[in-house]
Amino acid sequence: MSRPKRRVLAAVVLLLGGGLLAAAGPAQAADPVTPTMTNIRTGLNSGFDRVVLDLSSGPAPTVRHQLVDELFADASGEVVWLTGEYFIEVFASPAAAHDADGNPTFPGPRKFRTWNLRNVMAVAVTGDFEGQLTIGLGVRSRTAVKVFTLTAPNRVVIDVAH
Repeated sequence: MSRPKRRVLAAVVLLLGGGLLAAAGPAQAADPVTPTMTNIRTGLNSGFDRVVLDLSSGPAPTVRHQLVDELFADASGEVVWLTGEYFIEVFASPAAAHDADGNPTFPGPRKFRTWNLRNVMAVAVTGDFEGQLTIGLGVRSRTAVKVFTLTAPNRVVIDVAH
């Protein structure tokens, strides 16, 4: 092959190669994964009741809680009737109780009594809306509440003093 033909061939290869790279564009960042709730566990401990929300992998959610007079379902605003003299609302974000197709990821009941605990009388999933998971607790007495996350695996832990 003559020298001018090699130069033309090299120019075509560079042009085509550059065009392919330009067409590919910059790499797209993956959408952040929202951890989904897979289980709710309860346990009686010395001095406190514990409620644990097991979550799938992803970033650990930010959590907070508040004492409320009533529990309301997220989005609808309907009152959530739950056994208890007082109520605690716990928020976890980002977190969900459904997958990307809208199917529930938590196989258990959305509301249940906790017969094995001393202060926490009942637990309910009160919200699963726009990346925020909300859990309501009905309790016998107003006492100290501590809410925190653990990782590997992801969990939201709710400790309610007796």
